[in-house]
Amino acid sequence: MKNIAIIPARGGSKRLPGKNTMPLGGLPLIAHSIKQAKEFPAIIDEVYVSTDDNSIKEVALVYGAKVIDRPAALSGDEAPTVSALKHVLQNIEHEVGCVFLLQPTNPLRPKNLIAEAYELYEQHQPQSLMTVTRNHQKFGKIIDHQFVPFNYEIGQRSQDLEPLYFENGLLYLIKPKLILEEKILGVPNFAMIVNHPFASVDIDTQDDFDYAAYLLNQFPLKK
Repeated sequence: MKNIAIIPARGGSKRLPGKNTMPLGGLPLIAHSIKQAKEFPAIIDEVYVSTDDNSIKEVALVYGAKVIDRPAALSGDEAPTVSALKHVLQNIEHEVGCVFLLQPTNPLRPKNLIAEAYELYEQHQPQSLMTVTRNHQKFGKIIDHQFVPFNYEIGQRSQDLEPLYFENGLLYLIKPKLILEEKILGVPNFAMIVNHPFASVDIDTQDDFDYAAYLLNQFPLKK
């Protein structure tokens, strides 16, 4: 039984064309996730890239990943990520113990995140694990053109806010059975708190990409 990493990376991004192969810190964007997975061979046995794009496929092979060609029916804007994960599982022969989902648009991860997440996964034995980050912003709704606070009261200090967290997308660990049922999060699901500047990076636009480049320069290979 093997643990595998799956990196779903389709082509055809509309807001930032070619983003998965754009160079970030001297590496194609997708190569960051491949290299991070391959740094932990005692935890992750194989790294798979699911893609419909030949340029992404070429980069993935250069950096040592195995490639599963994703059919067009699973590559559109509306296709959920779990459909690509399921397709990978259906196209490999060996039994899988655990799936690490690494999204290429979250290329920056604290150095030991994969090892620390797997240790928690083994300790707590959840159906899935996800990374989350503490929110420190004051949110509200607009009702009849009026701002109505949602998670605070007017005048309340930010440090006194009730703890709320957001799904940062850095890492997911998932039991294969869940994926075959077309689910990513199970019950129980373990939330691993990651408070790091990298948790704010999710690349969809040029501004996101530029911010990632800035952070990579500020925090090279740091935890």
